[in-house]
Amino acid sequence: MEFITLCGNGRMSFPGRCSIGSARPFLAFQSSTGHLNRRCVSQRASSEKTLGQYAPVGTGGRGVRHVLRAAAETEQSIGAEAPTAHALSLKYGNRNITLETGEIGRQASAAVMVTDGETVLYTTACSDNDFASDGSFAPLQINYTERFSAAGRTSGSFFKRDSRQKENEVLVSRLVDRPIRPMIADGWPHSIQVLQWVLSYDFENSPEPLAITAAGAALALSDVPLKNVVAGARVGLLNGEFVVNPTVSETEQSSLDLVMAGTKDAVLMIEGFCDFLTEEQMLEAVRLGQESIAEQCRCIESWADELGKEKRVDDLKIPPAGLDETIMGMIGNEIEDAYRNISKKKSRSEAVAVFKERVKEKLVIVEGEDEDGRFDATTVSMGLKRVESRVMRNLVIRDGYRADGRGVKDVRPIWSRAGLLPRTHGSALFTRGETQAVAVTTLGCKASAQRVDSMASEEDEERRFYLQYFFPPSSVGETGRVGAPGRREIGHGNLAERALVPTVPEEKEFPYTIRVESTITESNGSSSMASVCGGCLSMMDAGVPISRMVAGVAMGLILEPDGKFVVLTDILGSEDALGDMDFKVAGDDNGVTAFQMDIKVEGITLEIMEQALAQAKEGRKHILAEMKQCSPPPRNILSPYSPRISFMTVPVDKIGAVIGSGGRTARGIQDETGVELDFDQDGALQLKGPSDEAIEQSKSIILNIITDPEPGMVYRNAKVVQVTSFGAFVEIAPKKDGLLHVSEWDFKRTASIADVVKEGDVVDVMVIEVSASNGKVKLSRKAVLELDGHKPPESVLQEEEDKEDLNLLSKEELKPGAILRNAKVKQVQGYGAFVNVAKGRDALLHVSEWDSERTEVMNDVVSEGDTVDVMILEVEPDQKGKNGKIRASRRAVIEHDKSSNE
Repeated sequence: MEFITLCGNGRMSFPGRCSIGSARPFLAFQSSTGHLNRRCVSQRASSEKTLGQYAPVGTGGRGVRHVLRAAAETEQSIGAEAPTAHALSLKYGNRNITLETGEIGRQASAAVMVTDGETVLYTTACSDNDFASDGSFAPLQINYTERFSAAGRTSGSFFKRDSRQKENEVLVSRLVDRPIRPMIADGWPHSIQVLQWVLSYDFENSPEPLAITAAGAALALSDVPLKNVVAGARVGLLNGEFVVNPTVSETEQSSLDLVMAGTKDAVLMIEGFCDFLTEEQMLEAVRLGQESIAEQCRCIESWADELGKEKRVDDLKIPPAGLDETIMGMIGNEIEDAYRNISKKKSRSEAVAVFKERVKEKLVIVEGEDEDGRFDATTVSMGLKRVESRVMRNLVIRDGYRADGRGVKDVRPIWSRAGLLPRTHGSALFTRGETQAVAVTTLGCKASAQRVDSMASEEDEERRFYLQYFFPPSSVGETGRVGAPGRREIGHGNLAERALVPTVPEEKEFPYTIRVESTITESNGSSSMASVCGGCLSMMDAGVPISRMVAGVAMGLILEPDGKFVVLTDILGSEDALGDMDFKVAGDDNGVTAFQMDIKVEGITLEIMEQALAQAKEGRKHILAEMKQCSPPPRNILSPYSPRISFMTVPVDKIGAVIGSGGRTARGIQDETGVELDFDQDGALQLKGPSDEAIEQSKSIILNIITDPEPGMVYRNAKVVQVTSFGAFVEIAPKKDGLLHVSEWDFKRTASIADVVKEGDVVDVMVIEVSASNGKVKLSRKAVLELDGHKPPESVLQEEEDKEDLNLLSKEELKPGAILRNAKVKQVQGYGAFVNVAKGRDALLHVSEWDSERTEVMNDVVSEGDTVDVMILEVEPDQKGKNGKIRASRRAVIEHDKSSNE
């Protein structure tokens, strides 16, 4: 069998001449039967000839000629060449991913399709011819979107259309933006837009690190000039072993979730969350991730050299020669004096602004004046920023001096106090230098959980802990937009939230939804880490039993071209803006829970990271010690204004009874007790109420509903729903009543139940009998009194005993025809009742002798303890020392009384 390669552009090549990164051609071969077969391959011919120059393949070559003729006819019919895909396979952990370009999105500057398993991400990169920037910043926009259709779902919105970015999409967009932005060539003025869509998602291969690699590859292929190619990776920790680019299921089991980006030479960005890992473990994870990234970058760089567009470098804005030196000579010493002598941010900024204005007056072009030695305003402003940065950096590198007078390892002064706000569930004020956060914790039930609706989320997924970050413009003394959170607020809030997650107790230990708000009231560096500290204190003030206290600190870096560097602890806003690194680390004395690093240079080494982590650990220890001095301290108990939450289980077949028709029963419980009920389909019930007493009351009501009454069960505060001459009917559960006979009211005789109780009253009762035939319930208040320790007076006992003896037939009177009034019923069965008629002698009152009308079951008409008038029908003689049986009749008494009245 002989092979040829038939490419999508209508050319063919012989085997062995295809290179990696080729078109998607057809592999054509002729079998021994002469039939032609085609297969899609990913190699492009490196050496090709036109179709007509080759002889047929195999015997006769009829099949090949037919295919070639058909391809030529197809090309002529459409008038253009079919698009071809150029593929690149990259090692990605323990598997490979595929990057393709050239087939889809050909009008974009560059378009890349990345495939990992069955997860497919489409990325485009475009640049305009506008001048959106003055060259001082990169006008870059990253927009990452997860299509619901990628996972076979439809958006839950009203219009059923994917609309504005969701929180997770914003976070991934930031992950892509942060390493790409510093790699855009300095002075680039044109708008750049990178758009990304997840088109297919298999729930096993996550798209986040793919998005970084795809964006880096698309820009490398585009006409946008980059300093270096960028790629991304994810690192997990499973059973003590690091895993590069783990699957989604592996990540869920991992104690580390690290997403990072870099170039072939250095690390650009890391962001990760872990369960109190050590600094040494973090460094090892970064090292392994960087190895994977470097390999990806080298392959993408070679791919771009072959397929990429020519870079647009003509419009780069290069600083004029000598401008920085001129500005330095004019105000360099004055800026240094301001940095040395003015520690307050606002005062220092105002002083430096005066110096800058003086330079602008002398160096900015003024219309109508000589332009010699003058420049446009933008160029001068950029030069002023570079000079201020150089002054600040020289002070740190040369003298170890910082703008607020601290040493490079010092943390700013810290003050904190809990219980700031009287009616919140928990609150704290955390102040570190000129950075300040007001943190508030609110506790709630399941209804307060944050609902998640995303491509990867399960239906109705909820988060029981979340932190929301607010950064008003007033925190930096400015005016500005307020309203929906921006990307920065979402990102900072997510970082602080993930830093606190490992401390949150399990739901079975603390069954509350926990919402933390952090409002930044002052900002001069690292407000997200202030949110971690303030959030931790406010949670403690709300009574959340956190496992450990955590704190956060931001580290900075001054890195010179000759390799000299200084790591700064607890950076200021100016050190962030003019320095080379912003490295935030959160955790406790012994471990890390969250970290995020952004670099403004072309990457840093592991040596720098190691020193930064070591200083960050010392900084966290200091901050935690200061937090423990919080005054007043967190109360560590639930606020009196916090809801009370409890759980109970309701049998599935009883859920309907608790809810009631149209929710009537559940609403009645809520109206009566103030407790909200939240059911799960499996019968789990969450109760949220204003107090522990209300919770217990609602539990009691629900137990009464779901539990069938049995003799001995006690119902407290049961409502009287009807009063009759012989007793009262008491509601022991919704639609479930029982009879409280007048004789069961008290130890003493009660003449009429109406004398002691009325409809609407509540009473404690005990079930003394449940009819087996019809479920009718008989109740006793007297039994509850006895259960609660109340005993009848001796006089009452003796009186009752005497009455019983007086109200019995004597031995001589015990004979047929004798009538006994108010005979006491001792026992009731379905077929009849036993009535005490003489001392130590009971008579059977059969059900047929109850009335002239038919009575089905004796339990329906009489209970133990009731009294009844009976006539003796038969007394059997005693035999062998045993008393003979006695039969009695109530019906006979009724007939006797009727005839007597006539």
